[in-house]
Amino acid sequence: MKFLLVGLMLLLSIEPTFAQSENYERGHQALQLWDNEAMALAPQWVRIWLMIMGASFAIGLFFVWRHPIARWVVGGFIAAIAVSGFVAPALGIVGLSGFVALVHLFCWSPALYQLLTKRPFLGDTSAFSIWSGVITAVILFSFIFDIRDAFIYLQHILS
Repeated sequence: MKFLLVGLMLLLSIEPTFAQSENYERGHQALQLWDNEAMALAPQWVRIWLMIMGASFAIGLFFVWRHPIARWVVGGFIAAIAVSGFVAPALGIVGLSGFVALVHLFCWSPALYQLLTKRPFLGDTSAFSIWSGVITAVILFSFIFDIRDAFIYLQHILS
């Protein structure tokens, strides 16, 4: 838990000198402003992916009472929304796609670690085992883009 708190403090402290959001065009690339308008303008595959991802995380709510891994998944999703949607704007951090990707990596990694080390998707077939396999794939697929975008973002703000 201490690691998460320290990491969150570092994550939120790296951009206070960043320029205003008006200096960025909207879009889903690492150095573009990611907001409701950018989501509406995103390619159809991105909007479909966001719906699949959101639904996959939301289904985890059905399992949080009986499965600790589901708590990690749902908690990480809620933490990512809280950080990128409320905490960062309150601190004046510009919501670039790369920042959102960095938040995903930070908030979802503990859940992915749980999923990959305990592998509930390899157990007896159940609704939970199926969901755990789907959400593992969802997070891994998201990380393909998030790792690249977070790296670009970090290079940008640290240079």
